[in-house]
Amino acid sequence: MLRIPGPAARMCDGLSRRAFLKIGAFSFGAASLSLADVFRAEAQNGVASTHRSVINIFLAGGPPHQDMWDIKTDAPVEIRGEFKPITTRVPGIQIGETFPRIANLMDKCVVIRSIVGSADRHDGIQCLTGFPHNSLTPLGGRPSMGSVLSKMLGPAHPSMPPFVGLAAATQHRPWSDSGQAGFIGPTHAPFRPDGPGMANLTLNGISVDRLDDRKGLLRSFDGMRREVDSSGIVEAVDAATQRALGVLTSNRLLEALDVSREPATVRERYGDGKPYQFQFDGAPTVNDQLLMARRLVEAGVRCVTLSYGRWDSHGNNFGLVRDHGAKLDQCLSALVEDLEARGMLNDVTIAVWGEFGRTPRINNGAGRDHWAPVSSCLLIGGGMKTGQVIGSTNRLGEHAATRPVTHGEVFATIYKNLGINPQSTTILDPTGRPQYLVDASPLPEVA
Repeated sequence: MLRIPGPAARMCDGLSRRAFLKIGAFSFGAASLSLADVFRAEAQNGVASTHRSVINIFLAGGPPHQDMWDIKTDAPVEIRGEFKPITTRVPGIQIGETFPRIANLMDKCVVIRSIVGSADRHDGIQCLTGFPHNSLTPLGGRPSMGSVLSKMLGPAHPSMPPFVGLAAATQHRPWSDSGQAGFIGPTHAPFRPDGPGMANLTLNGISVDRLDDRKGLLRSFDGMRREVDSSGIVEAVDAATQRALGVLTSNRLLEALDVSREPATVRERYGDGKPYQFQFDGAPTVNDQLLMARRLVEAGVRCVTLSYGRWDSHGNNFGLVRDHGAKLDQCLSALVEDLEARGMLNDVTIAVWGEFGRTPRINNGAGRDHWAPVSSCLLIGGGMKTGQVIGSTNRLGEHAATRPVTHGEVFATIYKNLGINPQSTTILDPTGRPQYLVDASPLPEVA
């Protein structure tokens, strides 16, 4: 939290102890850590300045692979379901009929039909870290990709956090997980611009928009006398604090989050995902968050995560997919077109996936149940060799028939797209032992 409280007991230099600027973690995940702490930690780790980004779209609940990217035309009707395949821009690739816009952009996409190794758990840990939920839990757990990028690369712009989590609050809380920092510590947790986070961008009732004189604010620190430190620590503290205030007093973050600044025609292309249907205890169909994600990476954020819809279709599976699929088709295609028009698509990797697949056989409630043996993923952009399908399932969509792909391979590919060598890069855990970012190699098919 950030606050400048009113009068209280005075210190010997005339400055109220309570009036000293307190910069908390707003939504960084640790009330005891300041934003200045974030920047000091980044400086100690030698951050870089390249700007490639990832937008990780989590389809919470487990999307039905055989109704989206892997239509089983040769299966019996009790498995095939209601949807028909449609042709795409790439000859020989067909996808579900609810995605006509994405079909027209298939040359920008990679469809992976053979994701294996999923756990039957309703959370996004594997899609956020690339590891099972219990990996290194005694040390705090594996860090999410956004946290890794925060630690290794730092901010691409001094006024922007490197990692932003947009996931809306959900009744089933694991579906709103934006990604945890794990063993690398809460300094690298995501900034979450939810209600509390945005409320903290206020100084004693004065909005950030009204804070024009940053130097005047910094001069308030000078009223507190500090002992001369020949080691340079005080100077370093001042530099980190100034950078923290640079984020808080800059309009850049607030403007990036404000989709109303986009022309009406652009907002209409994305849509708003309303009315929200089939939400229950999950996330709404937040079309506007994909527009917000584009604005954030354009402004300098390295990783944006969000949770789109509730895909746990134990009943009325086909009604859910018609609703969620059509809305996702609209906003996802708009995102791809926007990034391409701005010359950003090769520098931004988009991942679209859920925690597992759905049962091949349709149940008595016209739904599909949990199916961990195989699921699918859509990768877009990132400078990859696109316009292809990787892997396949058997005739009934039960298991990977060819080229099984692990979560680690997807993560290794994204890290490579971001300019990080996943096969040689390590991060020290709390015991001082180096840990590889993933336990797999990048997909050779997209190189």
